[in-house]
Amino acid sequence: MNRGSIFSQIPGHLPEEIFETLAGSDRVGIERIVSCGHSSPEGFWYDQDRTEFVLVVQGSAGLRFENHEQEVVLNPGDWVEIPAHAKHRVEWTEFGRKTVWLAVFYDPVAEAVPE
Repeated sequence: MNRGSIFSQIPGHLPEEIFETLAGSDRVGIERIVSCGHSSPEGFWYDQDRTEFVLVVQGSAGLRFENHEQEVVLNPGDWVEIPAHAKHRVEWTEFGRKTVWLAVFYDPVAEAVPE
């Protein structure tokens, strides 16, 4: 049995975001991300092979999706499911307060093939 706290071992100073695998397998990955005023580099877009379910546990953040004008703002308890290959970026995370994310990565659901 493994156990822990999503709030444990968070350093006081975060020059870079922290990405930590909490659990997983070949099919699913569960990760803790900790940000504090971080954002994606200018012009950078995530384009992931897996679907991502992301939940903000603490703090807040803004996500931008390619070809969408409106920013998605996430506060504690808010989540979004990002389909595989949906280009997106982190526009901002809260300054002065840690933003703690729980991210679950999994293979996209294959569509049923008619018989």
